[in-house]
Amino acid sequence: MRVLFLSANFPPEVNAPATRLFEHARRWVADGGEVEVITDPPNYPEGEVYDGYENRYCKEKIGQIEVHRVPMYLAENKGGGKRILSYLSFMASAVWFSRKATRPDVVVATSPQFFTAVAGYVVSRLKRTPFVLEIRDLWPESIVAVGAMRRNALIRLFERVERFLYRTADHVVVVTRAFERHVVANGARPENVTVLMNGADLGIAEADLDPGLLAAIRAEHGFEGKFVAAYAGTLGMAHRADVLLDAAQRCPDPDVLWVVIGTGAERAALEARAAQLNLPNFRLIDKQPKDRIRYFHACTDVAVVHLRDTPLFRTVIPSKLFEAMAGGIPLVHGVRGESAALVEASGAGLVVEPEDPDALVAAVRRLKDDADLYRRLSEAGPPYVRAHHDRQVLARRYWALLERVAAREPAAPEPLPAA
Repeated sequence: MRVLFLSANFPPEVNAPATRLFEHARRWVADGGEVEVITDPPNYPEGEVYDGYENRYCKEKIGQIEVHRVPMYLAENKGGGKRILSYLSFMASAVWFSRKATRPDVVVATSPQFFTAVAGYVVSRLKRTPFVLEIRDLWPESIVAVGAMRRNALIRLFERVERFLYRTADHVVVVTRAFERHVVANGARPENVTVLMNGADLGIAEADLDPGLLAAIRAEHGFEGKFVAAYAGTLGMAHRADVLLDAAQRCPDPDVLWVVIGTGAERAALEARAAQLNLPNFRLIDKQPKDRIRYFHACTDVAVVHLRDTPLFRTVIPSKLFEAMAGGIPLVHGVRGESAALVEASGAGLVVEPEDPDALVAAVRRLKDDADLYRRLSEAGPPYVRAHHDRQVLARRYWALLERVAAREPAAPEPLPAA
């Protein structure tokens, strides 16, 4: 079977959509499938094309995955107007250059932002193949939730397009139970919706590290002798990573080091404030390539997962928590809702109120001072991921679902274990 997958992000970008698709596609081609990806020139989140690439059409092969890079209007991942223009340009470019892809058996397009999904719908019709819509984020609801745009006539138009896609897709794949309820309430048929949660590649989490490089990173950033509480990921409007700077300012224990790794729309403001405070117990580190972020995980004693406290974010499960759990790193989890329930069920972390630096400090200090609690949380993560969120298992379930959709058979995937 041949799959054509449209995604606005793909490696060398290292955000969650890029990682999810790459790890799935790598498993699919290893099992004998054929996968082509239509994506952007890597530029996320700064809106600047990475070294070695240009903003023009090109075709490359990453492993056994055929990748079509299409030109687009580039914009930083912040604000509303320019980003929407960027999304629209990718949509048009993806449709136009889809003619260079071999006719697939099924077309898949992934959110966040449904302009990629619109492109997937159009391409599926042009190539006369079934269409699968993957929902990784609720868009346009998320841009309203973070304050990038107010709910207005344009947002209402986007919501109508969203509902059209839910109704017309041959199948909808979502990553949380809450998303499943949302898409069904907005027009998708229940029998056409499947929950395939995010996960982690245990092989990557368990791979050996270069001791010399690990020691060099520890020395460069002053990690030696410190209890490191780290947030690693996008510094966007949704994440409120600045809460770690607030925590550092309030933390009385000099042996706790608060670390933020990444870039995004809010990095400049965080960098300016960090420079003004000049705290000895806080580090702001540039984003890292995928093969290097493993070393920072190995230096991390507690992984902080955090989102703004809005009702919408109670429906999400940040994918970074699975990578931490797979690596045996206890979580301090500042997100309400479905992901908090998952963390509590796993026994792999402590749940705190979001946007509460005092609660964050208390949880991190508790883990530092209670060795038995720390050990229990650390040991709980890997077996839970192996049992429920092994990326290789999830990828094979996904492929089996795509085979049924391509054959236009009723989808009846194996149910996931309860979180």
